[in-house]
Amino acid sequence: MSKIGYARVSSKEQNLDRQLEALDSVSKVFSDKISGQSTERPQLKAMLEYIREGDIVVVTELDRLGRNNNDLTTIMNEIQQKGATLEVLNLPSMNGIDDENLRRLINNLVIELYKYQAEAERKKIKERQQQGIRIAKGKGKFQGGKRKFEENDPRLNLAFDLYLKGYTDKEVEEQTGINRRTFRRYRQRYNIYRDKLEKHLNKNQSQINER
Repeated sequence: MSKIGYARVSSKEQNLDRQLEALDSVSKVFSDKISGQSTERPQLKAMLEYIREGDIVVVTELDRLGRNNNDLTTIMNEIQQKGATLEVLNLPSMNGIDDENLRRLINNLVIELYKYQAEAERKKIKERQQQGIRIAKGKGKFQGGKRKFEENDPRLNLAFDLYLKGYTDKEVEEQTGINRRTFRRYRQRYNIYRDKLEKHLNKNQSQINER
């Protein structure tokens, strides 16, 4: 049996030190610097392939594994199918329970409750945001969210350069950490296209989305 750690931050600029310090007792750590909303997390995939029956996957918080209920359920199912268990450091410890099956049952129940609570809280936040936007629009004060990247942002310009050199959106995301959907929006905003056909197709898609 081995303890295998997984750590994640949302971008390359963020620091993993706090999570790595909390995971100092594990035998091996896998880490990603990419949004939890992305389905392309290479080190998460490597960790899931590495673990064996009896191993314990350790994370500091449950949202390091995923940002929504469906993702978390899929990942946790894969961990269980490998015969491994999940330990979340900011949730109650089950170390005082000797019966392994009972410990696993209670641990899974606590995680399911945590997932439900986290998902419900995210929905409440979105509802409050939408309510605030509706009120601001009614008063004529809503100006939209602040842009994540300005046109001269070095990371965004690197992404544009890679794209124009022939990299796919997926490859650009892996190289820069910019979500591919976000990147597509910025390409359209700043008219970054490889050819006229692509520009025409994107224009048509934008018109469809506006209907």
